[in-house]
Amino acid sequence: MSTSPEPGVELLVHGVGGTTPQKMLEDPRTTRITGDNTASVHRRTDDAADRPWDDGTPLREAYSWSNLTSGNGARALWLLLLPFMVVNLAHWMRPDVRGTRRTQRLYDLLVRLLALSLTMLLVAGACSAALDLLAWQCGASAACTADVSWLAFWGPDGGWWAQPGRRLALATVLPLALTALLWWLSHRTWSAYESASPPVRTLADGPERPLLSLPGFWYGRTLVSRLRAAHTAVGLLTITAVLLTATGTFERTVWWWALTVLTASGWVAVAAMEAGHGRSEEEPDESGAPAMVSALPWASLALLAVTLVHTGWNRPQWTAEGALPAGDAFYPVLAIVQGVLVLGLALTAFHLHRHAPSTDRGALLGIGGASVAMIACALGGMLTGAVVQWLGAWLEPESAATGGPEAVIAGPPVQLSWQSSAIPALLVVLVVLLVVALRTVARHRTALEPGIVHRYAQENCPPDQNRSRAIASAVARARLTDAAPKLIGVLTAASVVLGIAVVAGTLTGEPPAVAAADAPAPVRGFAEFSQTLGSWLAGFMVVALLAVGRRAYRDAAARRTIGILWDVGTFWPRAAHPFAPPCYAERAVPDLSWRMGTWIDSTGGRVIISGHSQGSVLAAAAVWQLDPATRSRVALLTYGSPLERLYSRWFPAYFGARRLDALRAELPCWSNLWRDTDPIGGPVGQEPVDVGPLPDPLYYGRNLRRPLPEPILGHADYAADPAFGRARAALFERLAGGGAGVALPRQQPGEGAAEKAP
Repeated sequence: MSTSPEPGVELLVHGVGGTTPQKMLEDPRTTRITGDNTASVHRRTDDAADRPWDDGTPLREAYSWSNLTSGNGARALWLLLLPFMVVNLAHWMRPDVRGTRRTQRLYDLLVRLLALSLTMLLVAGACSAALDLLAWQCGASAACTADVSWLAFWGPDGGWWAQPGRRLALATVLPLALTALLWWLSHRTWSAYESASPPVRTLADGPERPLLSLPGFWYGRTLVSRLRAAHTAVGLLTITAVLLTATGTFERTVWWWALTVLTASGWVAVAAMEAGHGRSEEEPDESGAPAMVSALPWASLALLAVTLVHTGWNRPQWTAEGALPAGDAFYPVLAIVQGVLVLGLALTAFHLHRHAPSTDRGALLGIGGASVAMIACALGGMLTGAVVQWLGAWLEPESAATGGPEAVIAGPPVQLSWQSSAIPALLVVLVVLLVVALRTVARHRTALEPGIVHRYAQENCPPDQNRSRAIASAVARARLTDAAPKLIGVLTAASVVLGIAVVAGTLTGEPPAVAAADAPAPVRGFAEFSQTLGSWLAGFMVVALLAVGRRAYRDAAARRTIGILWDVGTFWPRAAHPFAPPCYAERAVPDLSWRMGTWIDSTGGRVIISGHSQGSVLAAAAVWQLDPATRSRVALLTYGSPLERLYSRWFPAYFGARRLDALRAELPCWSNLWRDTDPIGGPVGQEPVDVGPLPDPLYYGRNLRRPLPEPILGHADYAADPAFGRARAALFERLAGGGAGVALPRQQPGEGAAEKAP
């Protein structure tokens, strides 16, 4: 193979679960050459200096980004904000269209409004737990405060705290602390991720310019700041509205009306802010938040402070009875509003889908984003209801049915009881889907099994039924990934049907068990069973979510199992919800593009960027950020890549077939390795690019050189396949001009440098 007189380097990017630099570089002695403890580039200690490419020991660098998405076990708490991440994902799932900017802006606005409703739902759930169950209901019941000793100080005989308004004012500490925590988490990650200004390299303008190449795509500082202000204000205004609803049941003075008008004005201001601010990507937006945006959370906090004084004012005749009025009215209205927004989002997405190129229309007739948004609303409702239902059951452990005739307290808002009662039905849907999936795997395995041995005809081995079955099973399981649109579609349909049933049941004004008290015995028993089981399942769901998340952060194997879904969600910038987990790509993509660009500028050499799994997505996004002169000196090697199988189908505006075609045209030196046993990676749909399917396992039977059975690798260890080394060598030969070649401009150090430093 011909070699280049100029330096060449292979930049390795690991995938989900993280791989140490030592393992990527196949050397226990490595040196960090740039970066910090969060993300960094390493070389073998023996490769400290740049040198020409050598077939035997190629110069390699490893980019380690695992600390951007993992850390200590406390980060599992991010999973409780899963609905925020899911609705943020919906923002990026619109179909790929040219023109119709007004419709695209409407799509984005609807997603942002849905995101606001989820923040409102979370804070309202905290209000239901603290203000309704603890302060209003339990505080007014001597029996309840007697069972919960630490609440005795504000019971009916609690003296100064016996007045409902004062208990409500004190209980506001919990939802206020939750809002403050969300603001702090968003601000802390914002200052570490979105506020890091990426380097900008001059790129040619054009109507078909890939969106991922825009200079401001990976810089969301201003937008996240605006979103954080809006969502913080919504949280504070929600608390204020609950307090005003409570005091409004006793008296409606001039002060009450004034505070109500100011609260309504705050909602209008937030809605206007969401409608007036979108995402700017043409250039990095460093304008900062307008004065009104910055002032809105502080104005909302001041309004809440005045409302707290008003709520806690001395009212000796005020007594608390039943449930807090705000809950039973708020949740059905919010569910209906969310349903209308999701319907509008689906109609908007379908309109865009009809005008999109046939190759880039996305999954589920273009309404994949609306489906995911519906699932986000369902998750938010279930998680909120789980916590409130658990607290209600804990406050009244002896009650056969929370909210029943013999109950000490009225219990959670009626809709939350209906939501938890719907969980068993949703579980049945999931079990049915699991059974169907298992049958599909078994059917595909049976069909594939006879032909497995023929894939290894060159070995001339006798058929081995167990070996063939294991390989066929791996291929059949991997194909389930392609059924994801059907799974999402069924879950969406189930969520819609159950949501309508929940709202309809809420209109009865009673929990399921109470509403069915006069029904025939089978119906009554089913309602009581569903409500009781749903309450337990709701609490179990929260605990299980935390346990799975904590294990995923501590155990690399578990992280690889569920990590792809999490890493897909956190790959995208926070364009709809500021309280979603931070976007690691806003650090990783500029890191990679900056490393490739500055190395080529300083040495005039060439780079192969080699990405596995999610690392291949980061690599492709980084290549899009390079200017043409720098890109002509870069080759892309992807393996186990979800670029087409996942990203192209669900995010067609950014990774659709048209975008991948353009990338292949701009980057002739690109090879993609894939296996049909890989449940994540696959072909990218480009005939000159795809290499595969690679045999997995490498050998069917045993031989003199390999006396033990070869493992089925699936998504792992692509570098162990000889095809990997051949593909890498061929890429560098083409890049160096020894093969098919590509015209390479002579580039002096410093040419194409960034216009500004990070």
